[in-house]
Amino acid sequence: MLLQPLSKTFYEQEALILAKSLLGKLLAKKTEEGIATGRIVETEAYMGPIDQAAHSYQNRRTKRTEVMFGPPGYTYTYSMHTHCLVNVVCGEEGQPQAVLIRAVEPLSGIELMYQRRDKVKKETDLTSGPGKLTKAMGITMNDYGKPLDSDTIFIAEGETPLSISHGPRIGIANSGEAKDYPWRFWETGNRFVSR
Repeated sequence: MLLQPLSKTFYEQEALILAKSLLGKLLAKKTEEGIATGRIVETEAYMGPIDQAAHSYQNRRTKRTEVMFGPPGYTYTYSMHTHCLVNVVCGEEGQPQAVLIRAVEPLSGIELMYQRRDKVKKETDLTSGPGKLTKAMGITMNDYGKPLDSDTIFIAEGETPLSISHGPRIGIANSGEAKDYPWRFWETGNRFVSR
């Protein structure tokens, strides 16, 4: 299957809109070992300066958050505990917003995903979480700042979900009232959505 990266203009949406627009799109990652693709089934929006759960809350500009202050359509990876997490920079330049990709449904390179996550037995455990999917797909901190229309990491057109659910984001207990914002979106009933 020949996948065409989405145009950069797709990422000019604010995070709350993009988080829903990304559902059903295809995330692709090419490495020397081959290509792995997954259909995005769960996301979280981070609204930047106004969002206490965002790394760029109150326009915090650090070496880590720098890519978010640039143009949309770039990869923002960061480490949490021992995991690399992948985000999509979006909105307007200078307005640091991003969408976390929380889960994908594996489509191609599934053998490769099992090799990378060698202790996993069930397919539903391969990519059903933000740290799981990056490991399975070979997304690393080296992908930080890469354009999402590059030949190594990109997002392509997919199939829009029939139904989208939303609720509070996960793992952000220390972010005041922002912890309750219903800014997590997922394809209703998809078995790869994180638990």
